[in-house]
Amino acid sequence: MATSSKAKKKTVRLASGRKRVRQDVKINAANSSLRSKFRTAIKAVLKAVQAGDKAKASETFKSAQRVIDSIADKGIFHKNKAARHKSRLSARIKAIAA
Repeated sequence: MATSSKAKKKTVRLASGRKRVRQDVKINAANSSLRSKFRTAIKAVLKAVQAGDKAKASETFKSAQRVIDSIADKGIFHKNKAARHKSRLSARIKAIAA
């Protein structure tokens, strides 16, 4: 008996369960997209910080804040995680001047 690495998913029989599966696929795709947007925003700020460009870092941080807050509001990440990321990014931007 050969078993594959992924267990075979059982098909749902109830109509409500099938609908739930359809919804989960859509929601998962939307959440994945937002998580990707979050990571991209943070990387943009870190790139500007690495370059030592405080003006660009501040500008990208403003747009990143909007992305981070919107993701926290939607419940994809906890509000404390969002606050932690914003705090660390702002600390790095402030450290450029020093």
